[in-house]
Amino acid sequence: MECDASLPEEVVHLPFEDGPFRMAMGLVACPEAAWFEIDARYPAEMAERRELLATRRADVLAVVPGSEAARAETLAVLAAHLPRHHPAWFRRDGQILHNRLTGERWDLAAPPCDPLELAGRLVQEDLCLIRPEADGPVLEAGLVCAPSRWRLTEKVGHPLLQVHAPVPLYAERLGAPVDRFMHHLKEGRIASRMNWSVVDSPALFQLGGKHRTERDPGITAANAGEKLHLRTERQSFRRLPSTGRVLFGIRVHSYPLARIAAIPGAAARLAAAVRALPAEMGRYKSLPVYREALLGFLDAAASRTLG
Repeated sequence: MECDASLPEEVVHLPFEDGPFRMAMGLVACPEAAWFEIDARYPAEMAERRELLATRRADVLAVVPGSEAARAETLAVLAAHLPRHHPAWFRRDGQILHNRLTGERWDLAAPPCDPLELAGRLVQEDLCLIRPEADGPVLEAGLVCAPSRWRLTEKVGHPLLQVHAPVPLYAERLGAPVDRFMHHLKEGRIASRMNWSVVDSPALFQLGGKHRTERDPGITAANAGEKLHLRTERQSFRRLPSTGRVLFGIRVHSYPLARIAAIPGAAARLAAAVRALPAEMGRYKSLPVYREALLGFLDAAASRTLG
């Protein structure tokens, strides 16, 4: 396998705020060149993706009939974008796409697997397809190798309002704005947003673990820096020009809490954001399992920084 030492370091995203809790989409414009994050974690994450596709394919890839054209268009769009914006790592010779980071060579005219799967073998983002419908956009296909404690097989084929039914306050505050956004996103525009949680596992692939409430005595303020992880999602949205589907990308990062606490001001901001979460959102994120230890660690880290 080839590996390019010029890959940039992983970006540390700090999307939390220290003010009152706000449930909003928080969309920002994304330049085309920044659509996908490609960084030093690429070799390891793509190796894990290949392993999941080989051993747990049914858990990470799901599609519904009628999404064939959109899946093919996803691959076509990525196969045009990557050599144009990342020529050091991807090269196109007619219908042959070369991935210099992995040494792989793909025949786009005769893909060896589902086009959505092949697209997902090129980038670190998980990829989902959203089909606009009059009564609500529908999740119609996805390659999701870093689920944040949800199961693609339970969501595919359903409207987004149903997909997000377990999320507290989503229906009341975000359901209608999200549906409108999916309908009105203009071709050529890329939008992005961030979200975050604190979890007790560094794994990217996490199918379950929400709604836990029993405190874990093994996680303490003394070891929370190593046992807990800030998990962020950088989400992107782009309308596919031919099929009109919205391609939804999700790049997951998992950082040890100690790494975050070492950033000036981050511990205090994260502690304030945790305290501002409504109780139902905290339970959804399983914070009662380690909330006391998390805040004890963050408060101590913030005090050291101030001192």
